[in-house]
Amino acid sequence: MHLIQLFLPLYDNDGQRFERGLFDAVRRELTERFGGATAFTRAPALGEWADDAGEVQHDEVVLVEVMSEALDRDWWAGYRKQLETRFRQDTVLLRAVQVEML
Repeated sequence: MHLIQLFLPLYDNDGQRFERGLFDAVRRELTERFGGATAFTRAPALGEWADDAGEVQHDEVVLVEVMSEALDRDWWAGYRKQLETRFRQDTVLLRAVQVEML
């Protein structure tokens, strides 16, 4: 079993908050494909990272999680590209972790 996590930005590069409908669409699409999704939307996660120039960047993200038996890397790569376009980002972080159901 795999836990796939999507880190979606709450704001665009100009500081404008994305419409809730964008996040709802992602949750709906993943629910249709995988039978369920969880979006943590009430308290955004805070992220920091150093860019290529060494400047520390800050971001607030919504975390969306999906559980899946199989990990279709090609599908996820294509979906990540769609999300990068929708959210106007150079990169949207997706990660997969193998998990054991208890």
